[in-house]
Parts: sequence; C-alpha cells; structure tokens
Amino acid sequence: MPILLPALLLALVTGLAHAETPLQLNAAQIKALGIETRRLDDAANTRPGTLPARVVVPNDQMRIVSAPVGGLIEMLAVAPGSTVKRGQVLARLASPQALELQRDALQAGSQAALLQQNLKRDEQLFSEGLIAESRLQATRAAATQATAQASERRQGLALAGVAPGKLGGPLELTAPLDGVVLEQGVQLGQRVDAATAIYRVARLTPLWLEIQAPAESATGLREGMPIRIAGSPVSGKLIAIGRAVEAASQTVLLRASVGQGADTLRPGQVIEVEQPAGGSGQNTLPASAIAYFQGTSMAFVQTAHTKEGASFAARKVRILGQGGNQVAVDGLKAGEEVVVKGATGLKAMLAGVGKE
Repeated sequence: MPILLPALLLALVTGLAHAETPLQLNAAQIKALGIETRRLDDAANTRPGTLPARVVVPNDQMRIVSAPVGGLIEMLAVAPGSTVKRGQVLARLASPQALELQRDALQAGSQAALLQQNLKRDEQLFSEGLIAESRLQATRAAATQATAQASERRQGLALAGVAPGKLGGPLELTAPLDGVVLEQGVQLGQRVDAATAIYRVARLTPLWLEIQAPAESATGLREGMPIRIAGSPVSGKLIAIGRAVEAASQTVLLRASVGQGADTLRPGQVIEVEQPAGGSGQNTLPASAIAYFQGTSMAFVQTAHTKEGASFAARKVRILGQGGNQVAVDGLKAGEEVVVKGATGLKAMLAGVGKE
C-alpha cells in the first residue's frame, strides 16, 4: 500500500481546484479504495427515509383525577389499562376535611335561612311602624352577609367534589371522560393531600405523533400532508410545523394527527415515520455514501466509466432524515451511479487537491 498515495496524486489533473471537477481514477486505484457504486433507480434506493417520532395524547384529551381534599384512599375501582366511562366511580376517599366542608355548608345554609326569615319579619314590622329603620337595615345587612357566606360554602363543596346534603359517607371520585386509565398514582390505604394525582385518564383517539425533523427537511412541507408510519399501513396528516429550531439537535418539531389506526399505537411509544415528500429527487443511501467536506454534506457520483477506470464528481446533497444506517437525501437524480463504499477515500483526495 505505500505506493497508493503517489499513484493517487498522479491521477489528479492540475485543474482540480473545485469540488465539482471530477476525480480521475484508474481500475487499480478504484480497487485499492474499495469503491462500489449503486444506481439510484434500484428499489433499495428509492425507499423513503425515516424520521424518529413519539406517540403522545393531545392535551385536550387528557384529564387528571386528583384528591380534592386530604384523606385516606378507601377504594380503588380500576387499574392502568382499564377502559372507563364518564361518571364512573374510580375511587373513594374517606376525608375528615370533606365532612368539615359539609358541616360548614349546612350551618351556613341554616343561618342564611334564619336571617332571611328575620328580614321578612322586620320588613313587616317596619311597614306597620313598630320598629325603627335602623333595625331593618341591620337585619338586611346580616341577611345579605349570611346568604353570601352560604353561597361561598356551597361553591367550596362543588370545587372539592363533595355532594351537598347530610353529613357522612366517603367522597366518590368519578371519571371526567370516556377513555383509558394510563397511570395510577396512589395505593389502597394511602393517606393523600389535596391535589394528589390518583389517576391519569385519556381518550386515545386520535393520537399525535411528535416528529423530530432536520431543519432543512422542513422546507417545502405544509399542513395537511400525509404522514405514514414506517412498516405499517397506518397513516395520518401533518397538523403543525414548528417555527423554532432545537439548538442542540438542529431539528424542527412536526406534529401529525392519527385517527384511523390509532388503536395500534401506545402513548409514549417511539416509532419511525416515513420522510414526508417535500420535493422531488429524494433518495435513500447508506450512511457510508455521505461525506462531509468544508461543512457541506456530499455524495460522489460516477460521471464516466471505461475498462481503464472511471471519474467521480462530488455532488452537494441535502440530508432530509436518517433512520438506522440509511440516510434520506435530496440533490441526486434517478439513474445516477452513486458511490456507496469508498467515499472517504475520495473525500481525502478532494481535500488533498484543495491544499495545492
């Protein structure tokens, strides 16, 4: 191999000052570099690229069933994975605080009713001239205050999910919507504080796919475009294209909605989706076919071939996505012979020319 570098340098012509100028190699040099090419119209190369995606539940389809007051978990009726109906009892909570709220509401209601009766009596007495107006005003103020306090206590009961009425009985927590229990946050017999999450319930149709796409590949995409899950007949449509680029990964968030077939997906699942076709010229190549030169991604295209050797030109490509060892690119044409092995050696030759 010590004669390889001089042989390669002799193969370069003096006019190679730009990456677009083909590199001339003879048969021995091609063999030494291990160069292999593949036509882009092969079925293996025209498969769409893939992008990573995560299955999530739309925000408006998610509910948290939490403890409205502190207490003891007395009963849990369902477990994660259970299907529930709106209004179905999910848990019971024994709560002294709930009893206190009921007691205060009953007392406030009784006091308000009593002062309303006193107000009616004093209005009658005042109309007959038997009491002073100052007494009537004082009774009216007391009745108004008591009515406001009773209303406040009733609203407190409603916010806590406690039914008004007689004292006693555990507090029943019900499902806020038809859906599936995704998570259980407590155990039977556990003491909890107010606002402790007991269940997470969600409606699982439709579901969202949050897709991380290279910033360049977002160009040309539009809402409403179809999105297909790789290796699956399930598809959805693009509903949002992020306006910001994630600094670390230089990706843009795409969001797709999946309706029909959503039952085959699971929230939190990581999957791959086929790269949306934002334009023509998209092809899939092995990662070994891509070289990076002076900050630019490129592939090498065979421009001529004879028994004596071949010539290869560097072609700038745009990376649309990557899944596993496959890279989806734009910038190549169907029918072209692209180097899929040995691109690193051609890049080294190109870099050597640039230094001359």
